[in-house]
Amino acid sequence: MTPTSDNLPEDGVAIDVRRGAPTEEELAALIAVVSEAYTTEAEHAVVDDAPSRSAWDVSARNLRRPLDRALGWRHGGC
Repeated sequence: MTPTSDNLPEDGVAIDVRRGAPTEEELAALIAVVSEAYTTEAEHAVVDDAPSRSAWDVSARNLRRPLDRALGWRHGGC
């Protein structure tokens, strides 16, 4: 039951039956179940829009302390 390009539905979805000979009712049930599962998964698969801090932002925060310009450029143990 492989559709040809002439009888593909408008949405381009095709079902290729590899074994057996399902009836029209069995194919309709399969399409209903898979469609419902896809719709449910698509509804729950959303990305949170809240901005999050990157790993660089979290780790770069404590790289060094601010310079104390009052000490001058030679102060620092050199």
